[in-house]
Amino acid sequence: MAMSGGSDDGEPMMEMNTTPLIDVMLVLLIMFIITIPIQTHAVKVDLPQPSDQPQNTVEPDKNKVIISPEGAITWNGQPINEVQLRQYLDQTVRMNPQPELHFQPDPQARYNRVDEVLAIIKRANVTKMGFVGNEQYRNDF
Repeated sequence: MAMSGGSDDGEPMMEMNTTPLIDVMLVLLIMFIITIPIQTHAVKVDLPQPSDQPQNTVEPDKNKVIISPEGAITWNGQPINEVQLRQYLDQTVRMNPQPELHFQPDPQARYNRVDEVLAIIKRANVTKMGFVGNEQYRNDF
């Protein structure tokens, strides 16, 4: 069966040819996509400004590391992360005499988190360290 433009009797085809309309529509669609402006999203963030006074967060006689039940680390009452903890520990190791490090994990803190912090302390070669706050649990066992 061959395709013919009309019937066998020579009458003209009454259907509309939609191929040129589809071609025009695709060209217009591509032009529309090209002319759309690029969206730029800006997020304004207020960054902390450096202060003129250096903050000395490492005490010369003793420092306290606390692990909360959620696993957050605090150094002398200020929340810190693992990198800052290592920096503070390196500062204390260089001090002469080396200050004491008081380590107080919360009893509800995950053991895995406490172990990670103890590993950071061990890698920093801290020699004066003690567990504080454990005396309140001596009658529990």
